[in-house]
Amino acid sequence: QVQLVESGGGLAQPGGSLRLSCAASGFTFSSYAMSWARQAPGKGLEWVSGIYSDGSDTYYADSVKGRFTISRDNAKNTVYLQMNSLKPEDTALYYCAKDVLPERVGVSDEQREYDYWGQGTQVTVSS
Repeated sequence: QVQLVESGGGLAQPGGSLRLSCAASGFTFSSYAMSWARQAPGKGLEWVSGIYSDGSDTYYADSVKGRFTISRDNAKNTVYLQMNSLKPEDTALYYCAKDVLPERVGVSDEQREYDYWGQGTQVTVSS
């Protein structure tokens, strides 16, 4: 069965960095776009970043553009989110998600276009 397992969250100071990982199994990882989304306390789910199935293109929410970098290693079935210049408003539970459609042209920022989600990893940015 499909499994997505996030790791790498924790406590970081403002201006600091964290690298999240999402290990995938149970499907042909290299055929699907992947995304990261987050949910801050008391707020709705926010799409953060997505990457093509082959890693050839990436997309970012305006709130993280220039600070976060998404990447993937299809040989390791893993997608990453490098988070730099962290801000307190980045505090959230971060999820990785698998696109429902194989070989999609583009990356969707719509929750309904993702059929599997990990359990989340907590990121807290505080001094």
